[in-house]
Amino acid sequence: MYTEITPTELRSRLDAGEPVILLDVRQPEEHEEKNIPNSILIPLGELPDRIDELEPMRGKEIVVYCRSGNRSAQACLFLAANGYDDLKNLKGGMLAW
Repeated sequence: MYTEITPTELRSRLDAGEPVILLDVRQPEEHEEKNIPNSILIPLGELPDRIDELEPMRGKEIVVYCRSGNRSAQACLFLAANGYDDLKNLKGGMLAW
């Protein structure tokens, strides 16, 4: 399963220099418009075919985000079903960021 992280909590962790893996599941044009620096872009529709790219992050915390939190919640469920266990969904997505 996954838990949620608020934008305030995530920003505090990033400002403190904590290592956070960020996964953006929006479309490339959305990512280009605005993103959280150093995030990995894998659009939700491509995630099943590109999940192997996340293998080095297995066992580490991954914060997943999208525009509003819906696609990222779907991505968290998919990743959890595939053995990823330290997942956080950015509450409210980029609209709240």
